[in-house]
Amino acid sequence: MQTGIQEQPVTEAPRGFSRRAVLWLGGIAALVVTLDALSKEIATKTLDPDEPVKLLGGALYLSLTRNAGAAFSLFRDFTMVFPIIALGVAIWIAFMARTLRSIPWALALGLILGGAMGNVVDRIFRAPAPFQGHVVDFFSLFDPHGQAFPIFNVADMALTFGVILAVLLEVLGRQRDGTRLRSRDEKHG
Repeated sequence: MQTGIQEQPVTEAPRGFSRRAVLWLGGIAALVVTLDALSKEIATKTLDPDEPVKLLGGALYLSLTRNAGAAFSLFRDFTMVFPIIALGVAIWIAFMARTLRSIPWALALGLILGGAMGNVVDRIFRAPAPFQGHVVDFFSLFDPHGQAFPIFNVADMALTFGVILAVLLEVLGRQRDGTRLRSRDEKHG
């Protein structure tokens, strides 16, 4: 059965990276870090932690909080470890960028890098101390105090969507070098 979609055969992958793809990766990461920093600055200047702002009929609340832990406020006693993990993520992405030729992969990796770096800026520079800072979170879904879903920020959203996109690209067989893996059925059929 034909679907009308013409698939290109897998060819020899070009060597090296695409300047365009790497620029996309860096641009997306920089945009995420900037939007995250600006939104956190606005949130800390305008929101009262004791008075959440109800939006969209209660589907979204702006609830200022500070998170000493990781996602879902886990591992609060290990705040100093998170900048080290983020540095590891940045090194891993730089390693992967050596063969990056795919714009969708550039988008995924840029979102992941920007999300990791957005939160690490808080860890390094926010109170209570350098490398022990608490991350500013302020989006809460369906409940003003994070009871329905953990409170999050722009960096968390970028990181989540970047990981989802990366998993989707892997499942679809899309490679960082722009090629596509062929399934067993395509090879033998």
